[in-house]
Amino acid sequence: MSSPQKSKPSYFYAIVGVSLVLFLLGVLGWLVIYGRGLTKVLKENTEVQVVFHDNTRPENIDKMKEMLDGQGFVKKTKITTKEEAARLFKEEGGEDYSQLLGSEFNPLYSSIEILLHSEYVNKDSLSKVEQFLKQSNIVREVVYPKNIIEKMNSNFKKFSIVLAVLSVIFIIIAVVLIDNTVRLAMFSNRFLIKTMQMVGATHKFISKPFERRAVINGLIGGVIAVVALWMLTSFAASRWPELKALHDPLLIGLLLFGMIVTGVLISVISTNRSVLKYLKMHVEDLY
Repeated sequence: MSSPQKSKPSYFYAIVGVSLVLFLLGVLGWLVIYGRGLTKVLKENTEVQVVFHDNTRPENIDKMKEMLDGQGFVKKTKITTKEEAARLFKEEGGEDYSQLLGSEFNPLYSSIEILLHSEYVNKDSLSKVEQFLKQSNIVREVVYPKNIIEKMNSNFKKFSIVLAVLSVIFIIIAVVLIDNTVRLAMFSNRFLIKTMQMVGATHKFISKPFERRAVINGLIGGVIAVVALWMLTSFAASRWPELKALHDPLLIGLLLFGMIVTGVLISVISTNRSVLKYLKMHVEDLY
């Protein structure tokens, strides 16, 4: 059963309202996903340097690298020889110690630079990794920026808490706004609902066409919001190409799907609440 002609404009505004709220909710979700991606990138670019004793043979260093590559906490390893360390020192520092110490003397050490998976870049895990590496008698020391990592994790934790609180608040606001928008759209159908009840129609029969309309409105609103968010993210990626490194296709896909499902669910639930409300009201209270 279709609604009266005069109810169509309210459905249009309901779709627009649902689209806008879902779009803003999607933007927040996008920021959360990209914030998570940024945290992961920064952590996985934090270097742990395993420095070897001066007399360590190259084959032993190769064996250590092979062993490290097989560890679950290691993402990537790279060997830096004494000669490479001297060249990098000169290139980065602009100083040549050979002029003071002689060309034959090299005070630097061979090392392996390790990049860890993000979940291991924290105080407790790094401490265990350091102890594990120091079990080898060829390891002179393990170096990583402890203070920077602790401060970085502290800032990330605060940022995550703020985002979580904002997400909860915004979800509540989104649900309330969509609910009010749908109920306002249903207001123009109150007489139709009551008339159907008075001629003997059941609650299920009355609700069915409105639920169908709610599903359609939710789908349309969700798709519009998804398209708008996709356009925004595409524009941002074209403007700032470095954002592509933070893109997580799975999480973005779940976010877009969740936006559509949220739009449909809230629309249907709000529609049912409105129908039930008008069924319980007396005719004189509808005016």
